[in-house]
Amino acid sequence: MTLTVVPPVAGATTTDMPALALRGVGKSFGTGDATLWAVQDFSFDIRPGEFISIIGPSGCGKSTLFSIIGGFFTRYTGEVLVDGKSGPDIRRSIGSVFQQESTFPWRTAVDNVAFPLEAAGVPKKERHERARELMNLVGLSGFEDHYPSEMSGGMRQRTAIARTLAANPKILLMDEPFAALDEQTRMLLGDKVLQIQQSLKQTTLLITHNITEAVQLSDRVIIMTYRPGTIKRVVEVNLPRPRTSEMIGSGEFSRVVGEIWADLRVEASRGM
Repeated sequence: MTLTVVPPVAGATTTDMPALALRGVGKSFGTGDATLWAVQDFSFDIRPGEFISIIGPSGCGKSTLFSIIGGFFTRYTGEVLVDGKSGPDIRRSIGSVFQQESTFPWRTAVDNVAFPLEAAGVPKKERHERARELMNLVGLSGFEDHYPSEMSGGMRQRTAIARTLAANPKILLMDEPFAALDEQTRMLLGDKVLQIQQSLKQTTLLITHNITEAVQLSDRVIIMTYRPGTIKRVVEVNLPRPRTSEMIGSGEFSRVVGEIWADLRVEASRGM
């Protein structure tokens, strides 16, 4: 059996300081009788170098949670900590990859990737060298001088990931970055993201609604309840690494997917 189910936790048991920690995080909209809690009492830790996915039914507050962690919402309850520190400065430690198209159409791929370095004042030669290294890492060598309009959706998303990594974030935060891609491209890009994450030992948090994707990529999967969104269960995925999309459909993989779906189906039914 490759699945260990543990109860909702405020943090993983580890001697290391968590790379990212949420403590009683909540976010409401409206006032008085019209108050709606999108996320409530959400607490967890991510260990350095860990890959965590958060999955839940539509309307459970996944995107709200992304916006809180990414620093796009500044008014919420609880705390978000990076390396034990809170406050507005932690935003610089978090790199965000969005579901929507986010490359700059007027810039070549290499200039897209180099943008954070340019904004930081890094000289052109140095930033282009680093950008080319990252493009090689995401499998885009040879496309440095292409514009986004000349690239496929998967290539543009890899460009966006490389651009985010150029800022050297402590936490890579992704909000359904493969949602607009076809299934084949999605699985292959999942393989590439795993290679990148393992190569850099990058602490990564993925927001997704795709169970297969979550199991393929993650060390742990956090299942959210329907609104107000909080943690229903944390599932440790003990499938061997390195992982690839070739594992999808195997008996062990399918068993993990089925266990997660059993809980997720209950929560999804509450929103129907």
